[in-house]
Amino acid sequence: MKRFHVHVGVKDLNESIQFYSTLFGQKPSKQKDDYAKWMLEDPRVNFAISTRVEKGVDHLGFQVDESSELGELTERLKKADLGIYDEGTTTCCYANSEKAWVKDPSGIAWETYHTMNDVEVFNEKPKDVSASACCVPKNPSSKSCC
Repeated sequence: MKRFHVHVGVKDLNESIQFYSTLFGQKPSKQKDDYAKWMLEDPRVNFAISTRVEKGVDHLGFQVDESSELGELTERLKKADLGIYDEGTTTCCYANSEKAWVKDPSGIAWETYHTMNDVEVFNEKPKDVSASACCVPKNPSSKSCC
């Protein structure tokens, strides 16, 4: 089953957590010093916020429950012929996942991913590498991420 994913950059994490917790009627399912995530069932959304990206919508995507679903979505992205970046297994947003990325014709980054497990680090890069970086590749055809 698929879950829609939205990642939004915020200026004040605590203020934003309070706002979104009230809006969604529940506390985050995951919360760190620079990140929070709500796994909503109605609507089925993985909504994440962080202070690591510029304010506003950073990227959209689909989280899948099974790796076979990831393969199916990745094939769809390849058919769109927009320069897919098959990232493979990576650590980002406090999770180990398999990912593929593409940017739509307007330049909005879309990721498809399957999360294998949670981890205690945001990504594998030191914090000072890029204070504003999430895991969106700057160019889907390049291998630079996080």
